[in-house]
Formats: sequence, structure tokens, C-alpha cells
Amino acid sequence: MPYTMNDYPDSLKNMEKLERKKAIDIINALLEEGYDEGRAIPIGTEQAQEWYQDASQKELDELKNEKVTDHEKDPGSQGGKIADNNVEVFFEDSEWKVQTKGAKRPSNTYDNKNDAISRAKEIAENRGAETIIHNKNE
Repeated sequence: MPYTMNDYPDSLKNMEKLERKKAIDIINALLEEGYDEGRAIPIGTEQAQEWYQDASQKELDELKNEKVTDHEKDPGSQGGKIADNNVEVFFEDSEWKVQTKGAKRPSNTYDNKNDAISRAKEIAENRGAETIIHNKNE
């Protein structure tokens, strides 16, 4: 059963209303994709906090009207299948990319290699995985 604005994990109770709504949205999507609840909640919480800090007023307004309990499973999604995979840092298309091994696309992109490495290590540490750092010319 998906989380709602009235029924959500205790760890979300101190968030701003829209930040909490975004966290619930992300957590529900992760659960639909096959993530365990114990992994979906911290991942969704962290991603919602980052989103909320960077969101424009337009994005906040759009979230107000969004239903956070309706998610369709993406048949091509890797979901929880790649959750424990190592995280790679590589240079492509004039930017440094952070991507989970086996994922279809990078989770983050950076102009600076050190920023990419820092993010990759953070993701890998949360998963108990390794960070693989490639050189620019690989």
C-alpha cells in the first residue's frame, strides 16, 4: 500500500509539507520498482531534500497538485536489481558522470571530477558498494 500525506514514515514528520510530499512520491515510486522499504525510505528522503532545495517556484506549484500515490511500474526499469552495484565515475560529453554499474543513465553529472567522486563515494557508502573512478581518457 503506498504512502500518503496522512500515512507516511515517522522519519518524514519534520519535513516541510511539500518536501514531505516529494519524499512520499519518490518512496512510492521506488517501492513500485521493487526496492525494499528499508532502502526506499532513506533514498527517497535524501533525493527529496536535494530536490526541495533546488526546486523552482513553478516546480513547487506543480507538486501541490500532483498525486503521489499513482505510479506505474516501468517495464524497463532496473529498480532494486542494481541497488547494490558499484558506482562509476567517468568522463563523457565534456562532463564527469556518476552512474551505477548496470544503470541506463547517469544519476549525476558534474563539471569537476572531484565533485563527481565525492557524490559517487556518498552513494556507494550508502549502499555498501565500491566506487570505480576512471581517468578522463578511458
